[in-house]
Amino acid sequence: MKLGTFSISLNVKDINVSKEFYENLGFEVFAGDIKNNYLIMKNEKTLIGLFQGMFENNIITFNPGWDHQASKIENFEDVREIQKHLKTKNIQLQKEANENTSGPESIVLTDPDGNTILIDQHI
Repeated sequence: MKLGTFSISLNVKDINVSKEFYENLGFEVFAGDIKNNYLIMKNEKTLIGLFQGMFENNIITFNPGWDHQASKIENFEDVREIQKHLKTKNIQLQKEANENTSGPESIVLTDPDGNTILIDQHI
């Protein structure tokens, strides 16, 4: 099963302070809008999302259909196929994708330690 590009989405207290901190670690702004309290920062192939006031906990994120440049991959496993596979493994989903649609969709699950996992397909 291929989940797509990996990133971590961090719940930050002050996006400006966090932006400066991660810039000092070599990250650069890749996408997002600081005025809307979110940034995607990149260091080589590593992506970190900074989100102020959007969710409570940090989120492990996968993006099927994207590479680390947020460029479309022609051959990828659709989130609905990933969902079907997870269901065969009896993995509980907190949010399910509508299997009667195509295109952008997402699923949410929680690992055994309570970490939220978002599989978020944008294409």
